[in-house]
Amino acid sequence: MTRKPVFGLIGGIGAGKTAAGRCLAARGGFVIDADKLGHVALDVPEVKRQLVERWGNRILHPDGAANRRAIAGIVFDTQAERAWLEGVVFPVIGEMARAEIATAEADPAARFVALDAAVLLEAGWGSACDKVVYIDAPRAVREQRLAARSGWTPADLTARETAQWPAERKKDHADAVVVNDGTPDELQAKLDALLTGWGWMT
Repeated sequence: MTRKPVFGLIGGIGAGKTAAGRCLAARGGFVIDADKLGHVALDVPEVKRQLVERWGNRILHPDGAANRRAIAGIVFDTQAERAWLEGVVFPVIGEMARAEIATAEADPAARFVALDAAVLLEAGWGSACDKVVYIDAPRAVREQRLAARSGWTPADLTARETAQWPAERKKDHADAVVVNDGTPDELQAKLDALLTGWGWMT
């Protein structure tokens, strides 16, 4: 079976990676959402055991499920705690992503794989991708989107950004930068141009 190309999708918080993923899915891409895999990973029994061992039952909901908000409150306050959590969950998420890629390989409808992962570079998953694209948007646009979507303040955005590599470092590792500051159709056209140029779409 011919290996299908893998499109790594990274970008600024609020820049529109999810929208880009929809554009890629519309062109036959099998989209893997690493953020969703991360949510699942927190409830993997061995992962949850380690979380409770380190932080206690305060990171659980009454039903025993991992409380992502409580965990976020811990790790965004302390770099050491964030690094510890990443060391626990990144390998689990990576394993899940590899399984999803295998599923895509077996799916005749999938023309390529799109791995949507905000921390793709930080986690060392870039080597799994044939091309990496950074989705960008002006800071003011991202702040407006995040305020409308999640009620975030500019300070919230800054706090989340400090947990990732700086934007310029990510752009340096990307094969292309796509600015998403217009309409969905304009974003689709920009991504179509990339796919066509790479020979992934005719």
